[in-house]
Amino acid sequence: MELSDYIEKIIRPKIQGDGGEIRYVSESENTVSVIFRGECSKCMILERCVHWIESEIQRETGRSVVLSYERKKPFFWDKG
Repeated sequence: MELSDYIEKIIRPKIQGDGGEIRYVSESENTVSVIFRGECSKCMILERCVHWIESEIQRETGRSVVLSYERKKPFFWDKG
């Protein structure tokens, strides 16, 4: 299974269960870029989840990857 499919079909529903959102962006060598939205965009322990995703990918696919991520808040959160 491609990493993009794994993130979209396996990881994403688990993240959505807690009100978050993850989207695959790209992959280069052993770095996978994703965007976190929803509750993930303001989560104080997102780093823990990132490590969990990396370990799940390792366990399920045998690939050792590093997640490079960006948080994207909804535009209306920046209005003050």
